[in-house]
Amino acid sequence: MRVAIIGGTGPFGRGLAARLHAAGDTVIVGSRDAAKAKTLAGELGVEGDANAEAVADVELAVLAVNAEAAVETARSLAGALGSTPVLSVASELGFGANGARPGAEGPSLAERVAAAVDAPVAAGLHSVAARNLGEEAPDEDAFVCGDDPAAKALALELASRVVAGRALDAGPLAAARALEGLTAVIVNLNRGYKGHAGLRVTGLP
Repeated sequence: MRVAIIGGTGPFGRGLAARLHAAGDTVIVGSRDAAKAKTLAGELGVEGDANAEAVADVELAVLAVNAEAAVETARSLAGALGSTPVLSVASELGFGANGARPGAEGPSLAERVAAAVDAPVAAGLHSVAARNLGEEAPDEDAFVCGDDPAAKALALELASRVVAGRALDAGPLAAARALEGLTAVIVNLNRGYKGHAGLRVTGLP
């Protein structure tokens, strides 16, 4: 698969690029700063360019920028993306004395990204921590949701390369709010138990 990672110079984007490259995919790391993208790409052995150029002629674009920048970044790239499917991986979180919590009430971040572009949007990988990504696939499952069957199929195919477990269809894009909330659970588990948590689903055929 030929994949662009928008915001690929951040921790999650960098780890995802390394994992997909190790799995044999063609990866283009994108950044607002083309030089920064190309420098990282050289270190990882992949391609790199400015975000708008990175999404040209790819099968799937992964939106891996920080949650607070996701919607505006997607909106700014709508023309460059055209109909190229997008996978939204960011989670909007709040933090307090008792730990991480899901973001504000209302539509999920992925649903707001979908409203900002003409391309079909899937959401997923929210339970996969950046620190668990790299050349070795983490021993966990990954979850993907979406309304467009073709976009979801591509996202599930990508997710199957990211983890050693299964890539699981978690339903419509409306389920993204629950998936994004899983990130808060993972953050709290890691902080509370000083670990590197992932999730496995039991009881499925």
